[in-house]
Amino acid sequence: MTMRDEYDFSEAKRNPYAKALKKQITIRVDEDALGYFKALAEELGVPYQSLINLYLRDCAQARRKPDLHWK
Repeated sequence: MTMRDEYDFSEAKRNPYAKALKKQITIRVDEDALGYFKALAEELGVPYQSLINLYLRDCAQARRKPDLHWK
């Protein structure tokens, strides 16, 4: 199968689920926490943002709550 020079997308429809896939946000993260996830992501061969998303999703699904005992 070869690539065509041009494709006709005039009848194409947008993916109705595209906006539900990911939500872009801006958060502030401690450098040491970010460094941990970046190093782990490199070790595992995945993008660090994907790894953080997987971790947060796992926490949400398990209804895990953070330990908020301040010293």
